[in-house]
Amino acid sequence: GGRYVADAVSRGAVAVLTDAAGVAEIAARGAVDVPVLVHPEPRAVLGELASAVYGRPSEKLRVVGVTGTSGKTTTTYLVEAGLRSAGRVAGLIGTVGVRIDGHQQSGGLTTPEAPDLQALLATMLERGVDTVVMEVSSHALALGRVDGVSFAVGGFTNLSRDHLDFHPTMEDYFEAKARLFDPASPAHAALSVICVDDDWGRAMAARADRPVTVSATGPADWTVEQIRSGGDGVQDFLAVDPTGVHHGLEIGLPGRYNVANCLLAVALLDAVGVSPEQAAPGLRDATVPGRLEAVNRGQPFLALVDYAHKPGALQAVLRTLREQTAGRLAVVFGAGGNRDRGKREPMGRVAAELADLVVVTDDNPRDEDPALIRAAILAGAAGRRAEVVEIGDRRAAIEHAVAWGRPGDVVLIAGKGHEAGQTSGGQTRPFDDRDELAAALEAWGTQEVQR
Repeated sequence: GGRYVADAVSRGAVAVLTDAAGVAEIAARGAVDVPVLVHPEPRAVLGELASAVYGRPSEKLRVVGVTGTSGKTTTTYLVEAGLRSAGRVAGLIGTVGVRIDGHQQSGGLTTPEAPDLQALLATMLERGVDTVVMEVSSHALALGRVDGVSFAVGGFTNLSRDHLDFHPTMEDYFEAKARLFDPASPAHAALSVICVDDDWGRAMAARADRPVTVSATGPADWTVEQIRSGGDGVQDFLAVDPTGVHHGLEIGLPGRYNVANCLLAVALLDAVGVSPEQAAPGLRDATVPGRLEAVNRGQPFLALVDYAHKPGALQAVLRTLREQTAGRLAVVFGAGGNRDRGKREPMGRVAAELADLVVVTDDNPRDEDPALIRAAILAGAAGRRAEVVEIGDRRAAIEHAVAWGRPGDVVLIAGKGHEAGQTSGGQTRPFDDRDELAAALEAWGTQEVQR
């Protein structure tokens, strides 16, 4: 990066952090009139340095960090809803973007780079925020983006196959997540709240120091009883706290996995002083963009958009929908290019085992050949129960699934959720599954009227 220093200074940079090789590069290109800080591993100190520059804002806020493979966005949205219901001024940082006191600000990385993150926390502090809930990705933990953040509480959802293009093994992936909970890690939270519904969660609880545990399926400090699911996706249940007190709660999100997400959110809220009763109205009304988001244009079947883009998440969503529909189930999905190639066949297998119609299409091919990505998914789907169709054009794939729908069916468009673009061949074009699904449903309705 030394070759770009002069340009950065001309654009307002007031200091440079680099290593010895960077110093040599800067010297070869002429001196710069700003301080140059030298460290053998600049990224290792960037977080702490950025925190100091911005006045260590996280120490003046309650910061709740949530990590895990699936459920981070839903859990953070539920925590934000509970905070606001209790009268707190909340900040939210994550995959869908940034929100301050309920107002959308921007989008970008799930967890911003350290200087951007510290600047954002400082801005939130200036705007009266008292509690921040943020998604913490494994990339952020491994690359030091959250170094310098003082986490009051860390939450763990679950762990399943993902990001194995970045992490060589599941164990390495686990170790990255563990940085938020291991007392030996400089990034560890003051208090850990861990869902122990899977083996990785139980391993994480063993790694943490006196964690609070939650489970929607077995024994833990926080548990659930009497889950009831309505046909409209609303669920109510009793959350049982560590003292044995029962708290009646309701969420407008279907699926047992969302009960687990909500229970984790309730325990995180309790850790920052918000009771289940204070949080309940917010939890009941919370919605999460692109997470089983219904699109209704008067059609006689349920049409949904969901972000599920890995085998475990796709399986959980399809199982939930299979349990709750008496009709048929269709899913449209692809897989991202330049990402973990090993998840493509398992996604095809899961979809073809649980759905009646599988439409394999393009997601974000990026720099890969889309046909080869689809071929890997199709290999996993071969020989299963579902009818399998390949339609590379995502708009046409959505239209095909909509035309297939009959009264009582469910049509799921999976993989991109809230995303507003599709990336292929170095270009990103506007494409929002929710808008495309709405347009397909409207066209379907017009054709039905004409018939």
